[in-house]
Amino acid sequence: MFTSYEESIEWITGRLQLGITPGLERMYEMLERLGNPHLKINAIHVGGTNGKGSTISFLQNILSAGGYSVGTFTSPYIVNYNEQFSVNGNPILNEDFVQVVSKVKEVVLEVEKLSCGAPTEFEILTAIAFYYFGIYKPQDFVLIEVGLGGELDSTNVITPLISIITSIGYDHMGILGHTLRDITKNKAGIIKEGVPIISAVTQNEAIEELVKVAKLKKSPTYLLEKEFFVEDFKTKEGELFIFCSPSQKIMHLQTSMIGCHQVFNASCALMAIELLQEKKIISVSEKVIRKGLLNAKWVGRLEKLNDNPIVLIDGAHNDQGIQSLVKTIQQHYGDRKINVLFSALKDKEVSKMIGQLEQIASTLTMTTFDFPRAHTKEELFELSREYEGNTKIQFESSFQKAISDICKKIEKNDVILITGSLYFISNVRKYFVR
Repeated sequence: MFTSYEESIEWITGRLQLGITPGLERMYEMLERLGNPHLKINAIHVGGTNGKGSTISFLQNILSAGGYSVGTFTSPYIVNYNEQFSVNGNPILNEDFVQVVSKVKEVVLEVEKLSCGAPTEFEILTAIAFYYFGIYKPQDFVLIEVGLGGELDSTNVITPLISIITSIGYDHMGILGHTLRDITKNKAGIIKEGVPIISAVTQNEAIEELVKVAKLKKSPTYLLEKEFFVEDFKTKEGELFIFCSPSQKIMHLQTSMIGCHQVFNASCALMAIELLQEKKIISVSEKVIRKGLLNAKWVGRLEKLNDNPIVLIDGAHNDQGIQSLVKTIQQHYGDRKINVLFSALKDKEVSKMIGQLEQIASTLTMTTFDFPRAHTKEELFELSREYEGNTKIQFESSFQKAISDICKKIEKNDVILITGSLYFISNVRKYFVR
């Protein structure tokens, strides 16, 4: 049906105009017509406010190092559109993508005539993932990232081997609710009857809600600082830590991704690996675990694009993400001047995010980029009025010019930190690569 990779992407992105319509009826209608591929995969379902992608990267690298074929479905993309669907860390082939999208389009055209309405862009992406990994090219394991929330997210049609909820924070409150309990209840919707749930959630009310749902579903619960533990030590290029669980203690584990939040994400992945081993589903050595943790990387998450000067990009796109970013920068680059470039989408708590970045920034430049939901320069100015008179805060409409201006003014050993929306980070990364 499609003759090119570009044509198939254009069709999918054209569905963006349909927005977000929570509900699973359209998914079930599509999947039934595709042969119910979601029932044919060995899935691990990963939800949470932040840390989903990193946790998946840790899992994927450990399992791949152990000789297993591992599919992943994550979003959004940073470099190439089809990287949202990968096998052992490599995006699926363009020609395979075209074939699968053509198949999915056939059922979309049928379903959009039904009373449930037209499938959205993310629902189509989810159907593509399930069909590719369930029927077109089956894998040993498939790691599925929740798109938004949990209970009504289009990925929540699977019964996984394990569910993971990395963290809970205030994000997408217009859809998920305005309290931690409401947000947690929605995200806990991925917990399935009898399926183990692993979480690094820290807030008491969120933990209470998770445990309540898990008890109702008779799901074994594994919580950080209760069933498993970590002890973190800083290193120059990553994190060194100890992992303790009900059955083992592993010393001197190391990650390449920096930040204590990455240790929490890694610990969730390690707990999942342990459960899979206990159930005799996999067999991996400690050497494989160490290799997988060290190899794990996540594009656009505190990624170093340049050494002299140091240029870091990080998709800290909400309040909780900025908190983790600020803490990590203080720990690893606290002795340097930090020049921040920031942009965000309109549904984020920008004032809070600016307030936190202001703590570490020697200069803070706010900018915009070409995206329908991106804040304009003028909107960012209004949102930062409480910092009026703060000479470190600047505004520039062109992020390319902002980067150029920062590079002209920085001193030796300064750090350039570019952060905010993942869509912004994607644009910036492409600009640097060019």
